[in-house]
Amino acid sequence: MARLVAMQPRQASPWASSSSPLLPSSLSEFSGAALSISLQKRRRTWQPKGALQVTASGAKKILIMGGTRFIGVFLSRLLVKEGHQVTLFTRGKAPITQQLPGESDQDYEDFKSKILHLKGDRKDFEFVKTSLAAKGFDVIYDINGREAVEVEPILDALPKLEQFIYCSSAGVYLKSDLLPHFETDAVDPKSRHKGKLETESLLDSRGVNWTSIRPVYIYGPLNYNPVEEWFFHRLKAGRPIPVPNSGVQITQLGHVKDLARAFVTVLGNSKASKQVYNISGSKYVTFDGLARACAKGAGFPEPEIVHYNPKEFDFGKKKAFPFRDQHFFASIEKAQRELGWAPEFGLVEGLADSYNLDFGRGTFRKPADFTTDDMILGKSLVLQS
Repeated sequence: MARLVAMQPRQASPWASSSSPLLPSSLSEFSGAALSISLQKRRRTWQPKGALQVTASGAKKILIMGGTRFIGVFLSRLLVKEGHQVTLFTRGKAPITQQLPGESDQDYEDFKSKILHLKGDRKDFEFVKTSLAAKGFDVIYDINGREAVEVEPILDALPKLEQFIYCSSAGVYLKSDLLPHFETDAVDPKSRHKGKLETESLLDSRGVNWTSIRPVYIYGPLNYNPVEEWFFHRLKAGRPIPVPNSGVQITQLGHVKDLARAFVTVLGNSKASKQVYNISGSKYVTFDGLARACAKGAGFPEPEIVHYNPKEFDFGKKKAFPFRDQHFFASIEKAQRELGWAPEFGLVEGLADSYNLDFGRGTFRKPADFTTDDMILGKSLVLQS
């Protein structure tokens, strides 16, 4: 059932670096629960399809910029499992490793014993240059880079770098009436992701062997952005789901484990040299459809969906909905065609994976906040259907 409300607006009330040697990472906990590296599709164990078969001679010395929050948690495990020497560059404020639900003690101990850590602040450019030059990495995975100026010292430090693999964003594309977005589409130099565009340009101008991955919306266990978690909070509380406007806006989500496989697939792949790839799920979904998919994946009854006109409200600094209120999706055909990569997760299955291995275990990044919901639901009902 869906109902539309439109009312008078109401004002809403408004979330050090030092040089150190590489050391094996230390044991850590994840809020008393662990997250699963083992994922299933139709009851199959998660194994990266089309992953590189690495021999001892093909093993690389890899540095991941970031790697302890979300994407890197899954990416680092795949790389270690394939025989690479993997170092995480972080400020050391968060635990370097965390055991994942479904991950055996033995597998976790094996991973923990092999992962290395370089503590520092990437904005301390002199430290970055001296420390990376001393270590001599073959490959860089830049997961958390936002500005080109943060990448320059890395390139300066590693003139013999074999490959620079960058996590960009599909948010760089210029808004268009013609969808899906392709890698050749016009980009928006005023986008909030303009720093990622400038980084791609820098990599190309420096003659580096680079590959850029442009995800759309990412979801999955450990997600620090309120994507599926926003819906799960409302479903668990038995509340209606407020959706802006008609609810037929089309968007796209990609599972973090599929994204991690894509990052591994481009490693050492000559086809990926100086290329950009959109990475996401194979299906597009409406906002209303996403609310229902979250309910189905998490095992809740079909939710009541409430449509509202955002222009009728003043939410202050609060965000009433976790997605941009527009059609936004991208083609993944290039990655499928050139890399042989394809997403393993369907949307409902992926949402079930996220719920069962994270939110359903009582772990989440942000507590529920229904302030804007109450503003919407507390208004006079004008249409019910």
